[in-house]
Amino acid sequence: MAIWLTKDSKVIVQGMTGSEGSKHTRRMLAAGTNVVGGVNPRKAGQTVDFDGTELPVFATVADAMKETGADVTVIFVPPQFTKAAAIEAIDAGIELAVVITEGVPVHDTAALWAYNVAQGERTRIIGPNCPGIASPGASNAGIIPADITGSGRIGLVSKSGTLTYQMMYELRDIGFSTCVGIGGDPIIGTTHIDALAAFEADPETDAIVMIGEIGGDAEERAAEFIKANVTKPVVGYIAGFTAPPGKTMGHAGAIISGSAGTADAKKAALEAVGVKVGKTPTETAKLMREIMSGR
Repeated sequence: MAIWLTKDSKVIVQGMTGSEGSKHTRRMLAAGTNVVGGVNPRKAGQTVDFDGTELPVFATVADAMKETGADVTVIFVPPQFTKAAAIEAIDAGIELAVVITEGVPVHDTAALWAYNVAQGERTRIIGPNCPGIASPGASNAGIIPADITGSGRIGLVSKSGTLTYQMMYELRDIGFSTCVGIGGDPIIGTTHIDALAAFEADPETDAIVMIGEIGGDAEERAAEFIKANVTKPVVGYIAGFTAPPGKTMGHAGAIISGSAGTADAKKAALEAVGVKVGKTPTETAKLMREIMSGR
C-alpha cells in the first residue's frame, strides 16, 4: 500500500510538451507510472511519442480528466504560469496536484493555496519547488529517481529533494511505502503533519523518516502532532546545523531569525517527544535501520 499515489493512479502532466515536462514524463513512464496524457492548450489534439507510447495532449485539465479518468497531475510549467496551472487543476477537481516548479513567487503560492482552501481543499497540493512523490514499485510522480530504492514499509517525508534521494538510497535494502518531497518554500501545500497523519493511518507503513531544515516552526509543530497522534516510530534529521543566522540557505524558507528556527531547537523539540534525531543523514538512516531490525 502507499499514501496518495498508487499503482492505480492515472497521471497527467501539465507542460508535458516542454523540455522538462517531456524529459520527466519519459522517466515516469520508464518507472511504470500510468501516465495517460498531457495538457497544453496550444497543442491540444496532438499526440507525443515517448519511446513507443503515444500520449494525447489536451487543452485543459478538465478535458484530460474527462477523457482519461486522471486523478493526479504533475505540473512542469514556468513560474509565472504556475498559479494559473494549479488553479486550473483545482477547478477541475483533480485529487492530487504535484507542483515541481521552483521559483514560484510566494504571493502566487499563497493565492493558489487560499483558492484551494476556499474550494474545500478537494485537491491535495504537493509543492511547489519539490521533487514530487514516489511509491516505489508502484508509481512515481515528479523527478525522484525511480531506481535508487525498492518497495518496503518505511514512510519518508522531506523538505529537501537531495536528502530525499540520499535517504532512499541509504535505506534501499529495506525499502519504502511512499516517499514525499514537500519542498522548502515558505508556503507549501502538503506539510510534514499531513504526511505523518497519512503514514500513521497506512497499515503497510511501519516507521517514518522525517527530514526538516532550519527556518520557520514546521518541525516544532510536527513534534506536537507526533506527541498527540503518532504511535509509529519516527526518526528525524534537520538540515542546517552549521548554518549562520540571518542567511538564507538554498531554500527560501530556510532562514534562522534570532534564536528561532535553529537546527538545535528543532532537534530538541523532536527528541522531547521521543523522536530519535540523527546529526547526519547517514546517522539518521542507521537509527531507522536499528528500529526496523528490531521489528
